[in-house]
Amino acid sequence: MIFNRDTAEKTAELLLQINAIKLNPKNPFTWASGWKSPIYCDNRLTLSFPAIRNFIREEFSKNIEKQFGKPDVIAGVATGAIGIGMLVAEYMGLPFVYVRPEPKKHGRQNQIEGFLQKGQNVVVVEDLISTGNSSLLAVQAIKDAGANVKGMVAIFTYGFEIAEENFKKAHVDLYTLSNYQNLLNLAVAKKYITEEEQSTLKEWSNAPESWGIEV
Repeated sequence: MIFNRDTAEKTAELLLQINAIKLNPKNPFTWASGWKSPIYCDNRLTLSFPAIRNFIREEFSKNIEKQFGKPDVIAGVATGAIGIGMLVAEYMGLPFVYVRPEPKKHGRQNQIEGFLQKGQNVVVVEDLISTGNSSLLAVQAIKDAGANVKGMVAIFTYGFEIAEENFKKAHVDLYTLSNYQNLLNLAVAKKYITEEEQSTLKEWSNAPESWGIEV
């Protein structure tokens, strides 16, 4: 679920401008999962552009409070959302923690880095949602620590059905600044892609796990 349409369009345009999102239907990328994809998203690039990172920080902060009330703690999902999560926490005047994919193998073997108490209300910040699996592992780690997860916010989501199902099963509310549909609409309007390429990108989103596989 996006916060609102104006924010979704503005965010998509900013991500396209700085090549944080690259669209290449003719020469698809290969994700770590092995999926072939005509789109690649690296939202960490936003941290290198002060005006854009400030826009994201302020939109997150405003809408977190609107949707969830002011939490006790902001948590970032490592590694992609540590930077923007910390900016949001600073802007809101809140403590910050980040969540590793798994506990460290040495030292105190922490999975959550920072000071988090049982019963505290937490909003989790993520940079990108694909299937949602890694994001929800972070949510579970926070719950296992005895804190309450009010919800998750992310810069961008591909809008896969599997992600929607995963968040629904986990009873976690997800809000994003932008999503795949808004991105495609804007990319065609601003001539980043042709209507034919838009059709290819829509086909991919309907079956990303099998798209581009020759049989």
